[in-house]
Amino acid sequence: MSIFKLFASVCIAVLLNACGGSTGFPPVITGVKVQTLQYGRTATIYLGGKDLRTSVAVESSGACTNPSFAANSTTEVLVLNCTVTMVGEITLNIKDANGTSIYTTSLNVPKPQVALITANGSITVELDQNKAPISVDNFLSYVRSGYYGNTLFHRVIPGFMIQGGGFTTGMVRKTGLEVPIVLESKNGLSNLRGTLAMARTNVANSATSEFYINLVDNLFLDYKNEGNPGYAVFGSVVQGLDIVDTIGVKATGFFNGFADVPLEDVVITMALQVK
Repeated sequence: MSIFKLFASVCIAVLLNACGGSTGFPPVITGVKVQTLQYGRTATIYLGGKDLRTSVAVESSGACTNPSFAANSTTEVLVLNCTVTMVGEITLNIKDANGTSIYTTSLNVPKPQVALITANGSITVELDQNKAPISVDNFLSYVRSGYYGNTLFHRVIPGFMIQGGGFTTGMVRKTGLEVPIVLESKNGLSNLRGTLAMARTNVANSATSEFYINLVDNLFLDYKNEGNPGYAVFGSVVQGLDIVDTIGVKATGFFNGFADVPLEDVVITMALQVK
């Protein structure tokens, strides 16, 4: 090999090493597109750019945990999956393998919404995770497990509230309850018309699956003091309040030792997180 060719080969090797050698060019993010972003569920977020590789890291200050890249990721599109743990604006900071930030963006996680599907129509409730995180996570856990499927609005009192989530047809108590939760009534939310709250026994920290929707302002159910802790509001109806009102005037009676039971079953066929 001539001295010229040897010199040229050395120069090319130096240039390649300067560019990162076999690792290619530095990754560049040019845009982010959200496919799914719901509180408490796995998000799918597309990171578009050039020379991308799964060695990049995504930081979110705990707002989107367990980040990973899907197998169908490419050098032009990384498919990010992570579990959303916060509501509101979250920041994604994307770093290369050396820990250098290459792209930062903000995403907005909406308040979770759940549709309660009944024969009378659909009722959509929006949940306030920031003010009632324990109650919201508890409710969503029952929703995701399918627990509320074919349960009843089993207690209806006109001019007061409708209650559901604990019994099936024939006033049979549904099994499979989770551990009772801590009462969150001291959260600044009030039992106003159309709000969603946790039902419980006379024991403060006893709520499980049952909930109620206020037909009117029921301020006497709010937190007063430790001796009169009230009931925890954790959301409100954003669509279908007319359906709530329709259920709220159903004829009721006594059944199997229970009062205020609708004479005609009001069945929640399913509950789905829609946002």
